[in-house]
Amino acid sequence: GEIKQYTAMLEDSRKEALDRMIKNANEMGANAIIMMRYDSGEIGTNMSEIVAYGTAVVVEKI
Repeated sequence: GEIKQYTAMLEDSRKEALDRMIKNANEMGANAIIMMRYDSGEIGTNMSEIVAYGTAVVVEKI
């Protein structure tokens, strides 16, 4: 069955990873992120990591 606390923790982690990626892109002067993806992995026997990554770009109207 679902472990609701674990699910909530993973959702929070995905949100935090996304927020950090957006902040980093903004600091680089980007106004968009393309090819965004999440990746996850295990660290040791009882820890997980979630990473959000993509390409920061500047989109201009033509």
